[in-house]
Amino acid sequence: FIYVITASNLSYPITPWRFKLSCMPPNTTYDYFHLPAGLSKNTSDLNGLYETAVEVKFNSSGTHFSNLSKTTFHCCFRSEQDKNSSLCADNIEGKTFFSTVNSLVFQQIGANWNIQCWLKGDLKLFICNVESLFKNHFKNYNYKVHLLYVLPEVLEDSPLVPQKGSFQIAQCNCSVHKCCECLVSVPTAKLNDTLLMYLKITSGGVIFQSPLMSVQPINVVKPDPPLGLHMEITDDGNLKISWSSPPLVRFPLQYQVKYSENSSTVIREADKIASATSLLVDSVHPGSSYEVQVRGKRLDGPGIWSDWSTPHVFTTQDVIYFPPKILTSVESNVSFHCIYKNENKIVSSKKIVWWMNLAEKIPQSQYDVVSDYVSKVTFSNLNATKPRGKFTYDAVYCCSEHECHHRYAELYVIDVNINISCETDGNLTKMTCRWSTNTIQSLAGSTLQLRYYRSRLYCSDSPSIHPISEPKDCHLQRDGFYECIFQPIFLLSGYTMWIRINHSLGSLDSPPTCVLPNSVVKPLPPSSVKAEITVKTGLLKISWENPVFPETNLQFQIRYGLSGKEVQWKIYEVYDAKSKSVSLPVPDLCAVYVVQVRCKRLDGLGYWSNWSSPAYTVVMDIKVPMRGPEFWRIINGDTMKKEKNVTLLWKPLMKRDSLCSVQRYVINHHTSLNGTWTEDVGNHTKYTFMWTEQEHTVTVLAINSIGDSVANFNLTFSWPMSKVNIVQSLSAYPLNSSCVILSWMLSSSDYKPMSFIIEWKSLNEDDEIKWLRISSSVKKCYIHDHFIPIEKYQFSLYPIFMEGVGKPKIINSFTQDDIEKHQNDAGLYVIVPVIISSFILLLGTLFISHQRMRKLIWEDVPNPKKCSWAQGLNFQKKIPGTKELLGGGWLN
Repeated sequence: FIYVITASNLSYPITPWRFKLSCMPPNTTYDYFHLPAGLSKNTSDLNGLYETAVEVKFNSSGTHFSNLSKTTFHCCFRSEQDKNSSLCADNIEGKTFFSTVNSLVFQQIGANWNIQCWLKGDLKLFICNVESLFKNHFKNYNYKVHLLYVLPEVLEDSPLVPQKGSFQIAQCNCSVHKCCECLVSVPTAKLNDTLLMYLKITSGGVIFQSPLMSVQPINVVKPDPPLGLHMEITDDGNLKISWSSPPLVRFPLQYQVKYSENSSTVIREADKIASATSLLVDSVHPGSSYEVQVRGKRLDGPGIWSDWSTPHVFTTQDVIYFPPKILTSVESNVSFHCIYKNENKIVSSKKIVWWMNLAEKIPQSQYDVVSDYVSKVTFSNLNATKPRGKFTYDAVYCCSEHECHHRYAELYVIDVNINISCETDGNLTKMTCRWSTNTIQSLAGSTLQLRYYRSRLYCSDSPSIHPISEPKDCHLQRDGFYECIFQPIFLLSGYTMWIRINHSLGSLDSPPTCVLPNSVVKPLPPSSVKAEITVKTGLLKISWENPVFPETNLQFQIRYGLSGKEVQWKIYEVYDAKSKSVSLPVPDLCAVYVVQVRCKRLDGLGYWSNWSSPAYTVVMDIKVPMRGPEFWRIINGDTMKKEKNVTLLWKPLMKRDSLCSVQRYVINHHTSLNGTWTEDVGNHTKYTFMWTEQEHTVTVLAINSIGDSVANFNLTFSWPMSKVNIVQSLSAYPLNSSCVILSWMLSSSDYKPMSFIIEWKSLNEDDEIKWLRISSSVKKCYIHDHFIPIEKYQFSLYPIFMEGVGKPKIINSFTQDDIEKHQNDAGLYVIVPVIISSFILLLGTLFISHQRMRKLIWEDVPNPKKCSWAQGLNFQKKIPGTKELLGGGWLN
């Protein structure tokens, strides 16, 4: 075996590009690599620092080959990028054995390897790639590569050249093509430290050892290839090549782009460097194919180019629109450009015409010739696009003079007038802004965002979209509105805000509006609201307390109404900022009223507050009763005796008369013998007393917490007046089961009645007597009650005089003749309108029939203006022997 001795106390700095390891036999010239200065190309001069000694021994058969005993190999690094950078190994003891057959081969041609090392893009793995250039004789022999390295943390407090035992071994994976990949994990904290290493290569029983190498991993980073390669035609008609940076890159990159264009008219290739993630290529041609690849490298500092990305192919259509789609707002102006290729020939821009939706030709006044092959059409003052089924855009077609290609451009026009309303709360701590999208056309794939800019003080006269703005989170509410809350707020700062519609085609902004929080305050509602009906004056008095904020003068609105399920509100406004109460007249003083109050700034800015909590009035006596109750009597006892029991009957007094309650009733008595007394009957509505004197007058008074009633009814019981008869006749006519008409006639008398009392009761049952007071001027009365036709009823009419109650007129049944007459009259009222309606309908039918018959009879009569034979006839001339005219009709 032959033993190869290698060593180095200097390290070769690894470069970002590929370099070569060469191990050469004696008597070999080194023209193909550059030695360090002062080192002779003759191998006899390679001693000391740069010499590699090889001692050969053959033990397989016990024979010693003297010609190999002192064979010396020299292993050196060199870089093709930098001819001045090379390093060879010096003497260090070590031994390696190899077969004589192989050694003879190595002595003739030596051994060479290409090496490239880099740090992976994730900055975690250091990789060295070793590729053998001696391919034939390695095919059948064992081939192994090891990388020995020292991590930076092992070198602390160590000499310049580490000891042999401090190196760690990294296994290298070799393929069948003798290309090996060695992997070393590098801690993130040591990326800027120096990593020392050397290679051990075994082939055919020979071990080669490289000089020592050194590298800072951060200087040889090889990023991953760029991702997401994409091509598109820009709005200006250029080809835009774009891509994304590889993930986990911690520093900016530069990019190399190579592309080729192939079409029927142009073939070209280009290679460009870009610092951004996009590149523009001008002069795009229709019907062309573009193939692009991109790779990346560290922008600042050393580094290694990444591998090329996967090729991406982009083919342009025969008709190119730029831009292919436009998203814009109403009343705006936009333009489309196009290049039209037809049968491998580009159409002249002067021969291009434009159509809208293939239904409307666009006037030539909107065309512009940009170049020989680029035509432009401009739309001004656009209206919103009207959706056509599933299409939410207008199709713009670029055509030749004779045909249109099926491809088209898309025009989206949206009305972005979105109203934003804001409201500052009554505590002046936050401002809530709301807006809805119901007024605009929704665009699939779009998102909406509120943006705003806050000025230091107030709003400008004409708000505009500020280049520096902030987004605001808004949340959709159940009512379809978006709601955004600003908190805290600056009351005197102007908030300029607008809605931005973001879409892949671009973004649109609604007209901006500026809001001053202090001008959109919605105050808290007034507190301590009270409502009452004032005593004696009888007015609805409403009082309240003003909210703490805002401190400006306020106006007030009061709504009030009768309490119930559906309140009929009445509104009263108060503009006196100092006022805290108001008194209002109401029609019903004994009803419960509900009252609410709200407020707003007196200068009109801001909003009305919410209505306050409702306040209710309490029903209580405010005045003495307006009158006492109406009452009647029932007299019981022997008519032959002067002493009779009289029972007074009355109905409870209504609230509008009692104002507003009755605590008790009091009966005042006055007799002909000047006897006067009073009896309190409490809340009862019936009272019985003994009538013993010739005249007895009673009065019923209603008394509440304030006093007794003002106007009262009197009733005088008089024996002489009970015989005065002025009612001559009385008749009762039943209209239906719920109404009876009562009529009467009076005889002439010196007594003038003040009123009448009507009594009625059923004779078949022991029912109570029902009664009704009516005016003395009435001669007919409608009695509403439940009447059964088969029963008999008694009706009585009492004249009431100032001197007493007169003699009544009593009937015990309905008037039969009058019933039949009334029924006949009622039937007549129904029949007569029916007869009149039928007569009018008959007349109309006869008139229409007459017109139709006349048309049928005279439709063959010639028109003198259209018939030549009739033009000479006089149709106003009568037919001989008759009075009938030629043209129809009769002569008077």
